[in-house]
Amino acid sequence: MISRDRDTAGRARNDRPRDRLGRPLPPGSAGVARIPDDLELGPQQTLTFAQQLLDDGLAFNAHEVLEAAWKNGPVAERMLWQGLAQYAVGLTHIQRGNAKGAGTLLRRASERLGSYPANAQQHDVDRAGLIAHARGLLDALDAGDTIVEERLRTRLCRAPT
Repeated sequence: MISRDRDTAGRARNDRPRDRLGRPLPPGSAGVARIPDDLELGPQQTLTFAQQLLDDGLAFNAHEVLEAAWKNGPVAERMLWQGLAQYAVGLTHIQRGNAKGAGTLLRRASERLGSYPANAQQHDVDRAGLIAHARGLLDALDAGDTIVEERLRTRLCRAPT
């Protein structure tokens, strides 16, 4: 039996290099820079970093940044961060050509992001815009349309007024 890499707390780790879409590469390959497993950033830093990664077409890495906020953040905000992480991994599935996985994750993300009261303004996250964007992507996936990379570039936060 092959044992998995574990951190000092016993949590599973995977140190294999990954390509820009998050797919594992053979050991010793050159991959994209990994997001540290123990990443802890404040909410605005997390959103800024994840946005930069999305803008660069690195939705999988954005997912890892948002997942760190979900796992390390306040319990009251976990649904928000989980929804954002699922949204980014839904984009990752589109990049990988996995329409079924993309649909599943984008639906889950929309449900999580929509579960907050309409007047909740957590960290200026554009929940309504993200849900609308996800619905547009879901319609395209259901129609069998090709989704170009530029269409995956979305804003996590509302533009400053």
